[in-house]
Amino acid sequence: MKSSKRAATENNRGISGHMYTLHQRLFHALSLGTRVYDGKESKWQCTDIEIQRHVIRSIASFLDCISGDTLQHPLVKDSLADIVGAIVWILQNKSKAILSMATNVVVNLINVIPNSLLQSYLSDMVHPLSSLLLSHQVDVSISCATALNMIFSNLSMRGEKKVWDILIETETVSRIVSGIWEFSDGVMPIEYFQEMTSLLSAILHRWPASRYNVWNDAKLLEVLEAMCVKPDFSVKVAVLKLYCTIALCGNGAKKLLGKGESLLQIMVLCMGRSHPLSVRTEGFRLAQCLAKNEEGCLKMMSLCCEPIVKAIIDGMTGWTSHSGKIANDQMSLLVEACHLALISRWAGEHHDFLWQQGIDRVLLNLLLNDFQDEPPQKLLSPEEQLSIAQEGLKVNFLLGLRPYVWDILGWLAIHCREDFNPNMHGRERRIDILIACACISFMDSIRKGHQICQNDIADTFRSEAASRAVMMMIYSPCKYIASKARFILYEILRPASKKYLKRLLHMLNNTPSEDNFGMPNMLQTSINLVALVCYSGIPYYQSDIVKNGGIQALMDLIWWCLRNDIHIGRWSLAPHLHNILSERTCCWVCKEDWEGNNILLFYGLWGLAELMHSGSSRNNVEIFGGQLDYTEAEFVSTLQEICSDSTSPGIKWYGAFILNYFGFYGFPCKLGRRIGKALNVNEYADVQLILTNGNSLSVHGVILSARCPSLLPPEEMPGYEKASNGSSVGYDTERKCGKFHKEIRLSSHVDNLALAKLLEFVYMGYLNAGEELLKKVKFLAKRCSLQPLLIMFGRRHPKWGTPFPRYDLSLVLAPAGHYFSDIVLEAKATESICWRCNVCSKSVPHMHCHKVVLWSSCDYLRALFQSGMLESNSQTIKVPVSWEAMVRLVNWCYTDELPIPPSGCLWDNMDSEERLSVLQPYLELCWLAEFWFLEEVQNISYKVIVSCLDSARHLSIKIIKIAADLSLWKLVEVTANFLAPLYRQLCQSGDLEALDEEVIDMIRTTSVRLSQEG
Repeated sequence: MKSSKRAATENNRGISGHMYTLHQRLFHALSLGTRVYDGKESKWQCTDIEIQRHVIRSIASFLDCISGDTLQHPLVKDSLADIVGAIVWILQNKSKAILSMATNVVVNLINVIPNSLLQSYLSDMVHPLSSLLLSHQVDVSISCATALNMIFSNLSMRGEKKVWDILIETETVSRIVSGIWEFSDGVMPIEYFQEMTSLLSAILHRWPASRYNVWNDAKLLEVLEAMCVKPDFSVKVAVLKLYCTIALCGNGAKKLLGKGESLLQIMVLCMGRSHPLSVRTEGFRLAQCLAKNEEGCLKMMSLCCEPIVKAIIDGMTGWTSHSGKIANDQMSLLVEACHLALISRWAGEHHDFLWQQGIDRVLLNLLLNDFQDEPPQKLLSPEEQLSIAQEGLKVNFLLGLRPYVWDILGWLAIHCREDFNPNMHGRERRIDILIACACISFMDSIRKGHQICQNDIADTFRSEAASRAVMMMIYSPCKYIASKARFILYEILRPASKKYLKRLLHMLNNTPSEDNFGMPNMLQTSINLVALVCYSGIPYYQSDIVKNGGIQALMDLIWWCLRNDIHIGRWSLAPHLHNILSERTCCWVCKEDWEGNNILLFYGLWGLAELMHSGSSRNNVEIFGGQLDYTEAEFVSTLQEICSDSTSPGIKWYGAFILNYFGFYGFPCKLGRRIGKALNVNEYADVQLILTNGNSLSVHGVILSARCPSLLPPEEMPGYEKASNGSSVGYDTERKCGKFHKEIRLSSHVDNLALAKLLEFVYMGYLNAGEELLKKVKFLAKRCSLQPLLIMFGRRHPKWGTPFPRYDLSLVLAPAGHYFSDIVLEAKATESICWRCNVCSKSVPHMHCHKVVLWSSCDYLRALFQSGMLESNSQTIKVPVSWEAMVRLVNWCYTDELPIPPSGCLWDNMDSEERLSVLQPYLELCWLAEFWFLEEVQNISYKVIVSCLDSARHLSIKIIKIAADLSLWKLVEVTANFLAPLYRQLCQSGDLEALDEEVIDMIRTTSVRLSQEG
C-alpha cells in the first residue's frame, strides 16, 4: 500500500477527502501489524485482538465509502492485496471476539469490489471461510456460507481446480452436511439452513466430484424431504435447488427417483399454482433433471404421470401479456415448463394425458396470442385456416418459445396413435391451424434458400424446428395428422413447388467440404434435407424428385457423411435443448437418441427410404446407371455396415429398410456375421430338419432355440413355451455318443428353398432373396412368429422410437439352454468363490456353453476343436483366466457386448483395491485375446483400461506391473506415458522398486523425452 507523499498526491486525484482520510486510517491500522515473509510473499500478521478489531473496522469504513465512481480508482486497486491479506490472517486466527465482524466484512468486500478486481484474491479467502463453517457462533457460520456462495458464483473456470483442492483439504462438503444435520435437531435458525443448503448447491453445481457423498447420505436426504414440506417458500426453493444439483449426477437422480412417489408428490406440489413463481420454477428444473434420459422420464411417469402433465400444462398457461410482453419471472417459469414438456420426445402414457389436458390449445396460444377458439361446429376452409395462421404468426409473439412449440408439436405427432381422431374431442380446428402455422414457417425457410448469415441464425434455428415438426407430422402414424399435413403443405407449395425443389436439390448437390462445414452450413444442409424428406412424403412430388436426381443426391450425401466421418447431433442445431443444468451433468447413461448423433445421415436415409418405397424409380440399374463414385455392391455393403456399426436405432432401421429394395431383408449385425459361419456347416449340428420330399437340413438346436424356437419341438425344450402358431411337427430324439440328434419332420407346406432362406435369417440376422421366393419365406416367417422379419417383408416404415432388433443368444446360457450344452468352460479356481452348480457336480467356477457359438466366435477355439488332439474331444476346456474375466468373454461371444466397468462418481469413490479388482478381468482378457486371436475383445479391454487409468493415475504402478508380467507391451508403453511426469516423485517414494529394470527404463526414457519436448 503506497504511503509516500508523491503516491498520496497521485492517488488523491478523483476521490473525496473523506475517502482519502479513511484510506490513511486503514494504512495506519495495518502498519500496527507485522510483515512475515513465507518464501513467496510478505504476509500481514498480528495476534493482538484489539489491533485486529481496529483493522477490521478500518476496512469496513473504507469499503463503505467506495462508490461506483471510485471502484476503479488506483487507491482501491492498490489496497486490495493488503485488505485481503489482513482479513485472511484474522479469520485464520479465529478470535471469537471479532469473527462475526470479520466475516461480515468479507461479505461486504465481495459485494462492493467488482469481480474483475477481486478474482485473483477469491481463492485466498476460501480456506479460512471453509474452516469456520461449523463455528459455534451461528452468525459466523451463516456469514461464511454467504461469502463462500458469493465467491463460487464469481469464480472463474481457471480457479476451479485450486478451490476444489482447498475444499477437499478442509472437508467442506462434509462440514456443510454435518451443519444441515445439526439444523434438523431444531437448534439453528432457518437462515442457517437456507445458507448452508444454498452453498452445498453451489458446490455440487460447480464440482461434480462432490456429489457422491451427498446423494449417498441417507440421513441428509431424510432431512431435505422433511424440510421441503415446511410452509416457508424460501426453504422450498433452497431444497429444490439442492435436489436439482444432486440430480445433475445420474446416480443421484436414480437415488431420488428410488424414493418413490413421496419426493415426486412434493415436487409436483411445488410446481403448482398455489406456490410463488420462484418455487414453481425450481420444481420444473428438478423435474427436468430427473427426466434427463428416457429411463428417468418413464420411471417418473410410472409414479406420477397425470399430476406432472397437469403441472406442465399449468406452467405453460396462466401467464399474462401486456403489449405483447410477459413479465420476466413469468417468462422464466414458461421456459422451464416448455423445456419439461420436451419429455414428449419419448413415447408413453404422458402423451395421452397431454392431449387430454389440451396441449393443442396451449401450443396455439403460445403461437398466436389471444387466439379465439370458435365453436367446434363452425368449419374453416383451408384458405381461412392459412389466413388465421399467417396473420397470427406475423405478430411475432414469443419468438423465443417457438422452437419449443415446434418440437413439442412434432413429438406429439410422431408418437400419436394411428386411430387418434381430433373430431371426437373438438380439437380439429386447433390441430388444423397448428399444422398450418408449422407449414407456413416451413415455407418461409425454404423460400429464403440462401446461406445463413450470423445476424439471422436465430431465425434459422426456429426454421429448423418448424421444418422438423412438419416432417414429423407428414410421417405421423395418425392418419388424420399425416393426411392434413400433406394436404396443407401441398397447397402452400403448389405455386412455386418445382422451383423450390430444384433449388433444394442444387444446394444438396453442392455440399461444402469438411473443412468448410461450419455451423451455418450444418444448419442449412439439415433444413434442406428435412425439406426434401417432406417433399418425398407427398406423392405428387415423388416422381419429380427422382427425375431431378433426388435419389442420387441423397445417396451421395449418405456416402459423403460416412466417408468424412461427419457427426452432428440434433443438439448441435437446437440451442433451446440446452440449459444451464445440462452443462454440468455427470454419471448419466443416456442412450443415443433414436435419430442418433449423425442427423444428416439420418435425414438422408429417411428421404432415400421414402423415395425407394414410392416406386418412382423403376429399378436399381436405373439408379446406379448415372455418375456415381460407387457401385451397387459397395452401397449395399455400406448400408450393412451402418446396421452393424451404428449405435443409433433410427439410422439402423432406415439402413435395413433401404436394404429391402436391394433384396436383403433383416437386420445385419456383427454377431450375425460371426454365427453365420456355422450356417450349412455340419460341425456340431444336432438337429435335422426333414422335408416331405426327403431332403434334410442339418442345423444347431441352440441357435434355433434362441432365434426361432418355433422350429423345435416344445415338449423336448425345458423352460421354453410351445409356439402359439398351432403348427405341429413330428420328431424323433435319441442320444448318440453323448450328443442329442433330433429329426424334425416338417409339413408338406414347407418349401426347401424357403426354409434355407429362413435359416439364413436365423443364423445371419438377414437373408437375401428375390421376389418370387419371398412369398414362400413370408409364409414360413409368419408361422414361426418372426415379427421383426415380417415388418421388413411388409416394408412398413419403422415407428419412431422402436428399438432395433438385437441378435442375442444369452438366453441359452440360462438353465433352459443347458439342454443343448456340449462343452463346459472352466475358469481358474479361487478361494474366494464357493461354487455350486444345479446341472452338474463340478465344484469349480464354470459355464455350460455351446461349441457352435464358441467355434463361430473364436479362431483359436475353432482350430482347437478341429485339431484332432485330445483337447478337441474333451467336454471341458480350462480357460486360464478368473471367473470374472471368463463371464465377460462368454457374454461377448453370445451378445457381442463386453460389459464395461462403473464410471463417474461410482468409480471415483472406489479405493485402489476395488478399482484394481474391477480392472483385473480386462487385463486378463487383454492377455487371453492375444493368444485366442480375439482382436475386438482385446481392443475393447485395452480402451477400458486406458480410460480408467486416465481418471486414476495412481493405479498405473500396479497396472504396469501386471501388464509387464503378462507381456502386454503395448499397454506397458501407454502406462509408462502416464507415469513419466511423476518419475522423480516415484523414485523418491520407492514405488518403482517393485518394477523390472526394463520397465523402469521405459518410464525414465519417456520422462526424458517429455521434458525435452517441454
